[in-house]
Amino acid sequence: MEAIKVIKIGGNIIDDNKSLNKFLSQFAQLSGPKILVHGGGKLASQLAERLNIPVNIQDGRRITDDATLDIISMVYAGKINKSIVASLQAKGSNALGLTGADGNTIISNKRPIDAIDYGYVGDINMVNTDTIEMLISCNITPVFCAITHDKKGQLLNTNADTIAAELAIAFAKKYNVELYYCFEKKGVLRDINQPDSVIEHINTETLEILINDGIITDGMLPKLNNCFHAINNNVSKVYIGKYNQLLTQKNGFTTITR
Repeated sequence: MEAIKVIKIGGNIIDDNKSLNKFLSQFAQLSGPKILVHGGGKLASQLAERLNIPVNIQDGRRITDDATLDIISMVYAGKINKSIVASLQAKGSNALGLTGADGNTIISNKRPIDAIDYGYVGDINMVNTDTIEMLISCNITPVFCAITHDKKGQLLNTNADTIAAELAIAFAKKYNVELYYCFEKKGVLRDINQPDSVIEHINTETLEILINDGIITDGMLPKLNNCFHAINNNVSKVYIGKYNQLLTQKNGFTTITR
C-alpha cells in the first residue's frame, strides 16, 4: 500500500468557501489512501450567538457545556462534515463523513476537571483502525470531524489537530504514514507579520530554541506538540503549511523531523 496520508484542514480554510473548494479539488486528486480531518471554523460560534448561547473560550479551547455540545454536533458532524463530503463526491472522491463514534473508531475520556472545567471535551485514549482500514481498502475516503465518544453514549468535543495525530500514529503501527497540517499560512513563521518567513525545518533541538526566543507561542505550541508526538511515534513525515504547496509537494513549508 502507498503511504497513508492523514490531512487536517484548519478552521480558516473552512470559513472561506473559495479556499475550501480549491483545497478539496487538490485533495480529491491525491492518489493513494487518505484520511481527512477538519475543524469547525467559526460557524459554531456564529450559530451559538444567534441562539443567545454564550461562547466561552479559555486558553484557546472551547468550554463545551450541554448547549454548546448540541451546537458543535449539529455544525461539525452535520453542516460542515456533510458539505465537505458532498463537495468531494462532486469532485470524484468517494468520501464518507464520520465522528469517532461511527464504527467505534475513536474513543476518548472526558477531560478531568483541573484548574478549568472544559465540560464535554475528550482526550483520546484509543483509535480502532479496523473500520477505517476497511473503508480505505474499498477506496472510500474517511472524513472525520472534531467529535469523538466515550463508548458510554457520550459525544465529546475533541481537538482536530490531536485527532489527526492520533489517527496517524495508530496507522503507523502497520503502514507508512504521512501527516499534513494545512492552514492559511505557508508554515511556521519566524515573524508572524512576514508571511514568507517560513522556518522550513524544525527538530526537537531547534524547537526548544524557538520557544525560548519567543518565536513559537500561543496556538502554534500545541500544534507542534502534536507534530512531535506523531514523529516520535513512527509517523514517517510531518508537514505544516499552506495546502496548495503541501499537497503538490512544492517547497516553502515546514517539515518536522526528529
